[in-house]
Amino acid sequence: METVIKEVRSKREFADFIGLPAKIHVNQPNWVPPIYLDEKGFFNPKKNSSFKGCDHIRLMAYRNNVPVGRIMGLIPHKYNQLKNENNARFSYLETYDDQEVVHALLQQIEKWARNLGAEKMVGPLGFSDKEPQGYLVEGFDEPIPLACYANFKYQVDLLQNEGYSGEVNLVVYKADVPAIVPPVYQKILPRLEQLNSEFRMVDFKSRLKLRPYIRPVLTLTNRAFRFIYASVPYEEHEMDAFANRFILFLNPRLIKVVENRKKEVIAYLVAMPDITDGLRKCKGHLLPTGIFSVLRSGKKSDRMIMLLGAIDEPYRGRGLDVLLALKLFESARREGKKIIDSHVVLEDNLSMRREYDQIGGKVYKRYTIFAKSLGNQSV
Repeated sequence: METVIKEVRSKREFADFIGLPAKIHVNQPNWVPPIYLDEKGFFNPKKNSSFKGCDHIRLMAYRNNVPVGRIMGLIPHKYNQLKNENNARFSYLETYDDQEVVHALLQQIEKWARNLGAEKMVGPLGFSDKEPQGYLVEGFDEPIPLACYANFKYQVDLLQNEGYSGEVNLVVYKADVPAIVPPVYQKILPRLEQLNSEFRMVDFKSRLKLRPYIRPVLTLTNRAFRFIYASVPYEEHEMDAFANRFILFLNPRLIKVVENRKKEVIAYLVAMPDITDGLRKCKGHLLPTGIFSVLRSGKKSDRMIMLLGAIDEPYRGRGLDVLLALKLFESARREGKKIIDSHVVLEDNLSMRREYDQIGGKVYKRYTIFAKSLGNQSV
């Protein structure tokens, strides 16, 4: 049966693009449905400003008029200029175990990218490192948090059959929330009193209080993440949009910010409760009542997911990481959280990995971003 590839243009094709993963993963217990209200805005170039800095294409694969695959292609001009690269990206590739469909989708994306002068295709990778990145290659039976791929193993095999090989590796740690101060931190405790007199720890009890800190925190992220793979600096309107995607699901008590004497944000940690059980229960539909299932699941879950964290470069090496961690652990215990999921960490980010090693964390999942040379010839 012929595989037909269509560029997403109509409302029906857009609905198929968003809805296909739920059909593919219907019998996968660890798969987490997306928040569909968010998906409709995220994949819409008229609503998501991230598209403005990229060439893009969204494709659907059909057999007998039935959707069997999807993919999005991006050429991130801002990032390419920052890194002096000429790469294209594929992202959100979802198919059944079917080599012909994967081949047809990737062939079309590669042709599109070559015609625009791209020299290499990497993925799965979206607009930035704040989205799902890399296919799961180890830990297929483990829980999958929000904003991570929950691909089947066959997806990796199908991709490698198309000539893709590993480019960047990421790891995910699992650790217990320490019940007492970890031994490695005890050596630093005498220094914390001085830190407390020099810096101010900001605690939050409401999302309303979080709002004024969104831009300062993400401005620090821009500075601290400038050398991180796939990270793109936020513009101010993008900061607000990113925060709005997650703020409803955050527990303010699991967010810690450090200010200096000038009330400048110099360090922070952001964790969120695991809401995946609630998303599965409402199947990703927050309205009319799904939102209550999601919020309840966040309160009941004993797992917290680390989203973001940074320390401004002039203040590193002074123990602020320990101060933030101890304050977060204290709040986590009060909120009934027992397990820490690190979310994805670059395999070569040794400083971040050391933080999890020091509290007894263990790598329990691995992801890989793949790449393929395209050459520079047009087709």
